[in-house]
Amino acid sequence: MDKAYVAILSVAFLFLLHYLVGRAAVGGEGKRLPPSPLAIPFIGHLHLVKTPFHSALTRLAARHGPVFSMRMGHRRAVVVSSPECAKACFTEHDQTFANRPHFPSMRLVSFDGAMLSVSSYGPYWRNLRRVAAVQLLSAHRVACMSPVIAAEVRDMVRRMNRLAATAPGGAARVQLRRRLFELSLSVLMETIAQTKTSRSEADADTDISPEAIELTQISEEIMPHLGTANLWDYLPFLRWFDVFGVRNKLMAAVRWRDAFLRRLIDAERRRLDDGGDSEKKSMLAVLLSLQKSEPELYTDTMIMALCGNLFGAGTETTSTTTEWTLSLLLNHPEALKKAQAEIDAAVGTSRLVTADDVSHLAYLQCIINETLRLYPAAPLLPPHESSADCNVGGYDVPRGTMLLVNAYAIHRDPAVWEDPAEFRPERFEDGKAEGRLLMPFGLGRRKCPGETLALLTVGLVLGTLVQCFDWDRVDGVEVDMAESGGLTMPRAVPLEALCKPRAAMRDVLQKL
Repeated sequence: MDKAYVAILSVAFLFLLHYLVGRAAVGGEGKRLPPSPLAIPFIGHLHLVKTPFHSALTRLAARHGPVFSMRMGHRRAVVVSSPECAKACFTEHDQTFANRPHFPSMRLVSFDGAMLSVSSYGPYWRNLRRVAAVQLLSAHRVACMSPVIAAEVRDMVRRMNRLAATAPGGAARVQLRRRLFELSLSVLMETIAQTKTSRSEADADTDISPEAIELTQISEEIMPHLGTANLWDYLPFLRWFDVFGVRNKLMAAVRWRDAFLRRLIDAERRRLDDGGDSEKKSMLAVLLSLQKSEPELYTDTMIMALCGNLFGAGTETTSTTTEWTLSLLLNHPEALKKAQAEIDAAVGTSRLVTADDVSHLAYLQCIINETLRLYPAAPLLPPHESSADCNVGGYDVPRGTMLLVNAYAIHRDPAVWEDPAEFRPERFEDGKAEGRLLMPFGLGRRKCPGETLALLTVGLVLGTLVQCFDWDRVDGVEVDMAESGGLTMPRAVPLEALCKPRAAMRDVLQKL
């Protein structure tokens, strides 16, 4: 009985200590703090972290409201799930939330915080952002990339057409994920380093390039250990003892990635030293030119960090968005037929869709917008951190609080969108969705600078695939729309589909 009494007192003491420490950490009395679920001593709300994390937070918001707080181990966090509060965070409080929290895992893979997406708000970030927005991802430069994207799309279509020619019934069974990933990678390889992915012609119809395989493997080693829901970042003892070997796995993958980037930089430097073509500069050529005039600023580490960021953000997001779009179209064949009819009417069947066509294909744009609403590439925006006390949704948010904006929940808010879980591209027709918040690329000063390139790539890839092929589900079974977790929101199961060249496009396909 005495042991039981001691145990009860010990548990009560732990909860009291947790309560007092928690109150002191968030500012004590006199503050109207956001509501919070019941926390457990020391780990806080980490027991509520489920995969996918954005879905778990959506369920918590249904119980605790559009603004609620969590304690992730030793970190405070506020979760925002309403469009009004999200807008406030990135307008009136934009500078307050311009910083990023420093996660140990991210520091290991981001050159100690040197990457644009995770660097601290300040002069270094502003310069990096300026270089990305003006030198690398401006509207003019993206327009210059469109021939590269178009060429890579033609190559993919040609390979799929050849594959269909040898398939039973003329319909090839293809897995889209690896093909779309390689296409995104090939575009970036060409634009970043003017280097084409290599593949032998004999294997062109079946295998992806060695570079795509290498970068895929690197990504598979790194991505599972990143993201807001990674417990390793919140519980120091997991890092002290590293019982799961996370640090060693990350460091091995980082060394592999850095060697990949170093090869690209060294090759481009040799090309420039040999008097390579300067009319169409690659992104690396631009950065290496800047390095000559300002070597103390444009270090090799900074260049590697920026290029690594472009590869990391540009391959997975665009390929995942295109895969989700095709999944939705396979489950809604009437929308697929409507998109094909629009392309046939606007472009015809004697040539392929071009980058100039994409912006004029209104229904195709509606399909992309609806996909980004339902399956944003970053369902949780990259976390921000408050640099000063502020007020969000009527609640006090102390300095140093991590901000998690649930774009997935905001895009599916039933108060804003009728039947929010349904795929209805028509909701974007004729400006009907104007004024409703979509934030697949974030908001405010830390909004993704690659939005224009991503939308052009997705539009051109999707438009060409819809134009050239008739698509069908494997065995007539409805496509499973289950989501996986992570920084992005990939499908739980890679998409497989049947593609058959359209009779109306036969002449064009034969000339590819």
